Formats: sequence, structure tokens, C-alpha cells
Amino acid sequence: MSTTGAAARIPYRLVRKGVVMSPLPGEPNEAEGVLNPASGRTPDGRVHLLPRLVAEGNVSRVGLAEVTFTDGVPSGVERRGVVLAPDAGWERGKNNAGVEDPRITWIPSLGKHVMSYVAYGPLGPKPALAVSDDLTDWTRLGPVQFAYQPDLDTDLNLFPNKDVVHFPEPVPGPDGEPAYAMLHRPMWDLGWFRPGEGVHLPAGLDDERPGIWISYVPVAEAQADIRALTRPRDHRLVALSEHPWEALKIGAGPAPIRVPEGWLLLHHGVSGHIEDPFEQNQRVSYAAGAMLLDPADPAKVLARTEEPLMAPETEEERAGTVPNVVFPTAIEEIDGRLYVFYGMADAHIGVALLERTA
Repeated sequence: MSTTGAAARIPYRLVRKGVVMSPLPGEPNEAEGVLNPASGRTPDGRVHLLPRLVAEGNVSRVGLAEVTFTDGVPSGVERRGVVLAPDAGWERGKNNAGVEDPRITWIPSLGKHVMSYVAYGPLGPKPALAVSDDLTDWTRLGPVQFAYQPDLDTDLNLFPNKDVVHFPEPVPGPDGEPAYAMLHRPMWDLGWFRPGEGVHLPAGLDDERPGIWISYVPVAEAQADIRALTRPRDHRLVALSEHPWEALKIGAGPAPIRVPEGWLLLHHGVSGHIEDPFEQNQRVSYAAGAMLLDPADPAKVLARTEEPLMAPETEEERAGTVPNVVFPTAIEEIDGRLYVFYGMADAHIGVALLERTA
């Protein structure tokens, strides 16, 4: 993990453009909110969101919704149904179920949309992958199985993990060879699952706050068998919380995008107080910031925002299923402009324009 230089800065800002999706009254799949969407383009070029749809009992599905525009700006959606539901046994527990918080990256060299999502199964939240040609029909690749790495002195598969997102093109791996890389966010406290077990940190880590990690799959392996994407290795810490607005934890947002300065990664930061990480009623605030990652070594942070690019301010961001949440999860380039779609208080979906400031 690198230390950001004091003079480093992120020459971008977020400008709100409104709410694009809210729960549809009378729709059972949306009874508890629509939020945290992935995005992509269907083969005909139309922009779609793949929102998390939350039914009664906090059971989540992934929907498909075509984005509509007003004067070229995303302003609404037309629903196209559900494309992924917790149908697999490992996506369901005795008293819970869900496929949650999808992130999608179009990877041209694989010719696939790669979706990461959180499978809320018997042992809590675990990351999983699926792939598609058209955003409608998805093939599960299965749960992510992190390779054992002796120097960490632990097994990453023991821990809940969220915020998995892939880079859109191969990057240099730790050995210098091209690899497909994914960011993820392990959570080290096992006390929620086994009372008294508490926090188990990997070797060399003395900060228990969840942060952003990176893992890799060699290009040749994934191109020979796309299921290799579920078997990442060479796990490295990228970043931990540094600033007050992200004091509790951080996690990756949408897929990183290439900009002149490097890889631009939007991320969320959480401040406040959490008693139970799996309870929705928390006294916290989620805000959006950004990092620049080194193209030659994406585990290295070149710069990061000291203050958030966007914090909860509007009514939809401050009041909802989980109050005070701005949670960026998707970016789409539309007519030369970059639009960021984000969850608002775990109830609605907003859109903001990502603008360059210098």
C-alpha cells in the first residue's frame, strides 16, 4: 500500500443531476427499495441499469432497466424485468437470501460483461461472478474462491467480502505479466458469525478497518477458461481509511476508468458508529470520494481525495432505508460525458455528472 503525496490531487468533481429510479408502488420486488445499480450497454448500444431490487424481508434481486433521457441527461428508466434472483442454494440461508449490489465491467478482450455481486447465503455475504453477452441472460461462474496465500497466514475465503469490481482491461500483475485484476473489500470481524471469535487480521496488517484489496488472474488462464476469474490470487492491500469522512471503512465503487493521470477509482467512505455491521439501523454516513491508481501497478495509490466529492445532502440521500447514504456503483460515458449512478439512502438511485476541474 502506498502513501499519498501531500501535493497530489484529484482533478474531478461530481455534480448532481437528479433521481433516475425510485421504487414502483405496488411492485413486490421493490417494496424495500431500488438501489446500488450496475450499468452497461445492450448490443444495440442502449444504456441500461441493473439495479438491486429489494423485496419484503430484505431479499434482493438484480433487475434490468433501460435509461431514458431528457435533453441528453439520464432522467428515468423503463423496467425490463429481473435478470438474476437468489435461485442458487449458496445464495440463500435459512432466514435470508439475496443477490446484492451488482457491479458490471465490460471487458472487451473477453467479449463479456462481467458481473460481480454479493451472494447473501448461509455464511453471510460472499462475492460471486456471472457473465453475459447482452445484459439479459447471465451465466453464473460461481462464488469467488481466493487462492491460499501463505504470507497472509489466513484464508480469505473465511471472511465476508463485498465491493468486488474488475478493471476493464488487463493490467500488470505482481510478476509484471498481464492479468485481469479485481478489487474487493474483506471484513475481518467473525464475531457476527461465531460469538466471541472477534477479529482475525492477516499477517502484516494491524488496522482492522475494512479496506480495498486487489487480486489477479493471469490473462492466459481467463481467456482459456473464463471460470478462472473466480480463482484470483496474489492478494495485496491497496488502501485503508485515511480521512475523517471515511474513518470507519472504505470500499470500491464502479469499475475503474482510465484517465490521463492513471486509473480513476470512485469509492465510498463511511463515518459514524456501527454496532452491528449487518443491521440496517446504523448511525453512519456514506460519502463518495476518489483515488488515482498507478497504471504500472494498480495496487499503488497515486492520489486520493481528502474531502468527499459528494456527501448526503438531498432529501433522498438523507432519508431512506439506511439514512445518509451516497453510494456510487456505476459509470457510463454518454455523448462524451461521464455519468455516475449511485444509491441514495438504500432506497432510490441518483445520477451525477463527473466533470474534470483542470
